[in-house]
Amino acid sequence: MRPSSWADRLLALSARFVGFVILIATLAAAAGSFFYNRADERARAERVAMQIDTRLRDHVALLEGVRALYRSDSRSSGPGVRAYLNALQPQVHAPGLEGIGIAVAMRQRTPAAAEAMLRENYGRDIAVWPVSDQPIGFPIVLLEPPTPRRDQALGYDMYSEPVRRAAMRRAWQTGAPAASGIVELVQEGAATRRQAGFLIYVPVYADQPAPGVGAPALPGDPPRAATRASAPGARPIEAFVYAPFRIDDLMTAILGAQLDTIDGIEIRAGEGPAAPLAYRHGTMGWDPHEQVLRVADRQWTMRISYSRLFERLGRPVAIFLFGFAIMLLAMQLMRLQHRRVDAFRALADEQALRAADRELMIGEMAHRMKNAFARIGALARITLRESASLDEFEAKFDGRMRALSDAKQMLVTGAVDTVELERIVHRELDLAGVPPDRLAAITGPAVRLDDEGAQAISLAVHEFVTNSIKYGALAGEGELSVGWHREDGQVTLDWTESGLPETPNIEQESFGTRFIRTLIERQLKGRWTRTAAAGRLSIVIRWPDAASATGATAASPAR
Repeated sequence: MRPSSWADRLLALSARFVGFVILIATLAAAAGSFFYNRADERARAERVAMQIDTRLRDHVALLEGVRALYRSDSRSSGPGVRAYLNALQPQVHAPGLEGIGIAVAMRQRTPAAAEAMLRENYGRDIAVWPVSDQPIGFPIVLLEPPTPRRDQALGYDMYSEPVRRAAMRRAWQTGAPAASGIVELVQEGAATRRQAGFLIYVPVYADQPAPGVGAPALPGDPPRAATRASAPGARPIEAFVYAPFRIDDLMTAILGAQLDTIDGIEIRAGEGPAAPLAYRHGTMGWDPHEQVLRVADRQWTMRISYSRLFERLGRPVAIFLFGFAIMLLAMQLMRLQHRRVDAFRALADEQALRAADRELMIGEMAHRMKNAFARIGALARITLRESASLDEFEAKFDGRMRALSDAKQMLVTGAVDTVELERIVHRELDLAGVPPDRLAAITGPAVRLDDEGAQAISLAVHEFVTNSIKYGALAGEGELSVGWHREDGQVTLDWTESGLPETPNIEQESFGTRFIRTLIERQLKGRWTRTAAAGRLSIVIRWPDAASATGATAASPAR
């Protein structure tokens, strides 16, 4: 393991940790933005519901004020109420209210008292309508402020219609304001654009017990005593003060410009999606907020959504994408930094390897020079023993030295692309003084070596020859056997020296031996083995067969 491996792991772990922290922070920020925007929308929806509830409570309070005024002077309630409303101007100070009216009780088919009140309030004859099958009725005798459209409702018996009648009965029974369901107001018949509406009723109880529905008025009763009505379990009632509402106008008056900021709003007159639809504006988006509205004694449901898709989803997604990009950038920068560190380390390793190679080559040069001098001396001695005269010695020695120089020049300059293994072996043995007849017996299949392989084999054989000249068979004592063959995609070179006076010591590797092993492993991508026993030395070199020979296994002709 490299000394820096723990630092590498720590750096990689730090990069992943930083990316993980950035990712968690991004997710937290995106989720926070989403929930914050949702809570903000919920708060806005609550404010809208509060506005509607507050405005409706104000309208109910106004109705209760009119009821108090009506009860204070039953004889002049019409003119008094009109004067009160003209001074208060609810249509200005509390917009959204369609008007305020009074519907008095009457016995069925006895509309005279109600029609007299209509004549008193509006100065013309107005009939009570329609004819109803109910034992009592509550025709409208006052609706202020007057407009031609609202005049359409005067004289209308609201108790004749089931939805209105249900709300009036609840108000009569409880004494509290009661809201009707969704209806079409009578005055909508003259409107250019009809709207859905509803009504809120406030009961006006009689000051003294009524004689009962259909019973004659008692002598001395005030003029309106005949309009009192009673029902089992309920207090006698004299009239209803009520307010009609056009829902579209009411919402516009309450919300105004806020409607432009709302994507969609939906109000239903009851609980749940099955309740009748009272109002709708815009288009409902996803995930709307639901609020409860109190309309007098009824509970309505409002669903509201805002056109804030970017704030709800776009902004969190943008935050997440930005954070994710930052995380990727940080991890990429850490990865690039790690690559730069690896590159610097690889460069340092390469420089250290080159330095080691230089030292090895310098040592080899020194060793080769020493071996070269020893070899030259040995060649000189061998040549001297073979020569009968000085002239013969000069000729043989000069030729061998020139052959050695040519072999070295061939390897150094790379004058050829490949070199035959046989040529290298024969040249080295020839320079060592092996006779031609013995050289002819040293043969094998045609194996061609590239520049790297030729140098490795040449220097290896050179080392074997040098050592053999100095200590082995080529020194004159022993026999040398050299051969090579192909087997299983490999080339095997055998160098065997036998009959030696002493068994070579191979326990310790000399510098030259280490150098040869390094050449075989690095340049040939092979391996070698050495064995020594009983005056015998055997060296076997094996390397992958990368030569271009295609089955040329025939022996080369003798030289």
